[in-house]
Amino acid sequence: MKEYKMRRGEYLEERIPDMEATVEDYFGPITGTEEFKGSDLYVIGEPDNPVFEKVVVGAVEYSGKKDKLGVEFYERDPTELGPDELEAAGEAVDAKNSFLLEATGRDAKSRRESMKRKVEDDPDHDF
Repeated sequence: MKEYKMRRGEYLEERIPDMEATVEDYFGPITGTEEFKGSDLYVIGEPDNPVFEKVVVGAVEYSGKKDKLGVEFYERDPTELGPDELEAAGEAVDAKNSFLLEATGRDAKSRRESMKRKVEDDPDHDF
C-alpha cells in the first residue's frame, strides 16, 4: 500500500469531498472495504479497466496529522493480456495518474521526488 501526502496547506477531504463517487468514476463500482491502519478503504473488486485485477483506495486517517491517500493497484501480468486489453494499458496509466493528481495536487514527477526524499530521510526503513 502506498500512501500519498497532499501539497502543503491542502487536505484530502477538500480536494476530494466525495471519495466514494470519485473512486467509482475512475475505477468502477465499489465491491467492499478493507481495513488499513485503522481506516476503511474502498475495494473495487472488478475494475472497469481490464488491466486492473483489483484497486484498494481511500483516506488513511492519522490523529493529529493530515490524512493521507492510501492506494494499492493490483494489475494483471502484461503477458496475459490480449491485444484489446493491451490498448487499455495506456488508459489504466492515465486513470492512475489523473486520480493521483486530482487527489494530491501533485503530478507524477513531484510524487516520485517526494518518495525519494522519504527514502533519503529514513535510510534504515525498507520501502
